[in-house]
Amino acid sequence: MTFLTTHNSQLSAIRLNLGAADRRFPGYLSVDIAPPADVVIDLSLPWPWPDSSVEEVFALDIIEHIADRIHFMNELHRVLRPGGRATIETPNASRGAGYFQDPTHKSPWCLNSFQYFQDGSFAHKRLAKSYGITARFKVLSLSERAYQDTHEEVWKITAILEAAKGQLSVVS
Repeated sequence: MTFLTTHNSQLSAIRLNLGAADRRFPGYLSVDIAPPADVVIDLSLPWPWPDSSVEEVFALDIIEHIADRIHFMNELHRVLRPGGRATIETPNASRGAGYFQDPTHKSPWCLNSFQYFQDGSFAHKRLAKSYGITARFKVLSLSERAYQDTHEEVWKITAILEAAKGQLSVVS
């Protein structure tokens, strides 16, 4: 299986739509644990893409289904090229039932969860090494919004992250 595509005789960047299910985005490989994805893999295992080979990732409504959040974020960081971006959307476990209503959700996230993977943050500087976190991201945007589900309001977090690779950030 090859993940690079050609366009005008040049290699195109890899863009991934993780946890795609039947949701497709033009120019992105759909990745899921079951068909109809382009790439069928279990994201709780090592990912098949080489280091620094992915330009952009959409991970919409998937990270809450992965029990080991450190593994997921470490793999995401590993495959993203320096400066590569990831857009993550997940239910906000600290606001409402959105996270708790789905019996397949395994990993609760809140806005502060991302600081453990944020380059230069207090939590990352203090705890990343002992927690086994190798991922380092610059947080470009972190927000939350509410929408009306069938029976109640559901809150979602959207994080836009950029892979920080190379020199470690120093924050006073």
